Amino acid sequence: MKQIMEKLEKIESEVGFIKDHMFDPDTIMTLEEEGRYKKALQELKAGKTTPLSKLKKELGL
Repeated sequence: MKQIMEKLEKIESEVGFIKDHMFDPDTIMTLEEEGRYKKALQELKAGKTTPLSKLKKELGL
């Protein structure tokens, strides 16, 4: 029983380490997402976007 508890404690420690050092894959952009992001920034700078307030007004929200 003591050996089982020691092994469980070791596993728990290792799982904790893994959790602490995992990364969130949603925080990394793919090349496709990066391209869309850059295009959106260009459109924003060129004034080709619609402010949210105006869109809400047009939709009657």
